[in-house]
Amino acid sequence: MRIPPLVALALAWVVLMLGIAILADAAAPYSYTALDLRARLSPPIGFGGTWAHPLGTDELGRDVLSRLVHSIRMSLLIAFGACIIAAVLGTVLGFLAAHFRGAVEHVVLALVDFQASMPFLVLALSVLAFFGNSLPLFICLLGLHGWERYARISRGLAISAGAQGYAAAVRQLGASPLRIYGRHILPNIASTLIVSMTLAFPEIVLLESGLSFLGLGVQPPATSLGSMVGYGREYLTRAPWVLLAPSITIVVTTLAVSILGDWLRDRLDPTLR
Repeated sequence: MRIPPLVALALAWVVLMLGIAILADAAAPYSYTALDLRARLSPPIGFGGTWAHPLGTDELGRDVLSRLVHSIRMSLLIAFGACIIAAVLGTVLGFLAAHFRGAVEHVVLALVDFQASMPFLVLALSVLAFFGNSLPLFICLLGLHGWERYARISRGLAISAGAQGYAAAVRQLGASPLRIYGRHILPNIASTLIVSMTLAFPEIVLLESGLSFLGLGVQPPATSLGSMVGYGREYLTRAPWVLLAPSITIVVTTLAVSILGDWLRDRLDPTLR
């Protein structure tokens, strides 16, 4: 299988981001909370800076590279956790709707329509303002974004698979519904769900960045890509590197994951071959 050059570059970038997230403690030259007031707002290399701080420092003298490394880990952790929660919740509800049909299906479809019609950003702002903010709550809240697409996909594919011969044969052999959906139907629709996760991942990254930019996401002393952009906006004219480093990372990462998602969809969807 020949991988297009653009897809190869996107894959390399995603692998790099995953490596940085896993090895963040070893890759960061300083602690992301370490202060050096004598070097505050130092420029990066190429703009009069030194190798002591290759990407410069922020308003408190904190190393931008170290904060960027830890921000990548935090943002990817939130995005992966939210995508898994949304996929599990949506797939379970879709399977319930496909299995029970009738009233259960109507309730699930009504929840899907309700979720799709509500502006999620307004819901997120309301929940975070009322309940306060913590990392588990933030991840679970983002996990409610986009679960309806998984519910629609899993319901439709489960109904289609249930009408095929292999599912009916297993059912006639006395297999339980849990075994039918977990061992036979889910593996056959997993590729479609994985592609949906890769396409939803950039949305979660951008949503987390937006909420953190507004001060409702990751709270200090922890840091994320969105919070770095939020803090750096006040120094856009004097120290643009504080904002540009996380902004470029957000753009390139979401673009790379989107390219991989489109490529996987083309490879795994038989109707597009």
